[in-house]
Amino acid sequence: MKILLVEDDNMHADFLMEIVEQALPEFDEILVAHNGKEAETLAHRHQISAVVMDLRMKEHNGIEAARTIWAERPDTRILFWSNYSDEAYLRGITRIVPDQAAYGYVLKTATQDKMRLALRAVLVEAQIVVDREVHQIQAQQMRSRSALTEFEYLILLDLALGLPDKAIAARRKLSLRTVQNRLLSLYDKLEVESQDQNEMGIVLNKRTRAVSSAIARKVINREGLIAANKELGDWLARAPASQR
Repeated sequence: MKILLVEDDNMHADFLMEIVEQALPEFDEILVAHNGKEAETLAHRHQISAVVMDLRMKEHNGIEAARTIWAERPDTRILFWSNYSDEAYLRGITRIVPDQAAYGYVLKTATQDKMRLALRAVLVEAQIVVDREVHQIQAQQMRSRSALTEFEYLILLDLALGLPDKAIAARRKLSLRTVQNRLLSLYDKLEVESQDQNEMGIVLNKRTRAVSSAIARKVINREGLIAANKELGDWLARAPASQR
């Protein structure tokens, strides 16, 4: 059996190699990729069914690599391993996980025992495992009044990519009035001021302020915007000119 480790930091890659050898003796071949593109190539070439994936890498991030791998083999088991527990990463993963896939999310601060348990649970037993700290963040999001709905999150990404209301409505198959109502809710949750101008008389752009607030709150990030921009390009290539 083969397993693919995806990590761009040599020290972390060595640690992964050592712990995988201890925890997963049934895997007799360990392949290592140093970025997402290399991971996609190796996963395709060797028909990999088990992956440990770093999320944030300089060349092609883990979410994009996982999306490509799952598109080809939806039953691939992927354990995400990251320093980050931001809402943006959680949303990025949940948006791309196939229904039949086993996956996990473990922080790099996890103990070796927890890492061993997660490796076996996800890659051998096909369970879904989420680090307790990450799970707490998910639970807080669900309980919070300021938590964005999935549609609000998608509209936020569209705002960040520069789409006007009419194009958002066409892309998301919503009425223009619905998009505008969702925007008002989005502004409220991100605490974008309702006044049109500040005490200096400078008019502030609410759309830009909403994106700025979302970045500051770690609701969206670079990796999520890269993925969203790719999806936008695919939509623009298919959409009639009247909808763009």
